Amino acid sequence: MNYPEIAFTEQVKILQEKYGSRASYARMEQTRSTDVLTQDEVEFIAQQDYFYLSTISESGFPYIQFRGGPKGFLRVLDPSTLAFIDFEGNKQYISTGNIVTNKKAALFFLDQAARARLKMFAEVDVLPISENPELAEKLELGDYSFKAKRIMIFRIQGYDWNCPQHITPRYTLPQVQDAFKDQIESAKILKVENELLKSQIRSLTELNGNPGSG
Repeated sequence: MNYPEIAFTEQVKILQEKYGSRASYARMEQTRSTDVLTQDEVEFIAQQDYFYLSTISESGFPYIQFRGGPKGFLRVLDPSTLAFIDFEGNKQYISTGNIVTNKKAALFFLDQAARARLKMFAEVDVLPISENPELAEKLELGDYSFKAKRIMIFRIQGYDWNCPQHITPRYTLPQVQDAFKDQIESAKILKVENELLKSQIRSLTELNGNPGSG
């Protein structure tokens, strides 16, 4: 199974036919197999510090939740499997509860600086940390401050990249600082030099203003 096979239901195909896009997407169904990650997706996911997780409730409504952490907290275990340590939150357990009754989920990644978005279908399992110590060790986040509650593991069913249209570029503070690193260092050097020059001027002023100086 791949992304088009999951996403393009019969009703979706009817609308594609009605609005003129069915032919191109029919070719996509025949040619694109996207249930295994390539190096592009692996590298992209490793650079992300958040994603959105969508699950389906027993009432039939989708539920979308933000999941964040240090860069690369969502790990690629192999080309068809992702996992992360789920942190303690507000204890509503909506996503976790939804997964108990429906393992189907969607993940959405948005990198606004790169103007890139990746959408993914997966089946999810929630694993106790105490019963999976080796996996928990692989997912450990070093000195990041968090309280681990469980492991979520995603078995990828299909994915697709969206075009960059309408994505407004936005940058994190570390990205801005990195982009202006040379200017920031230059400003620091100039500040030191400025303070030194002001100190030398004060010394000369005091020397020239001293009547006893030769």
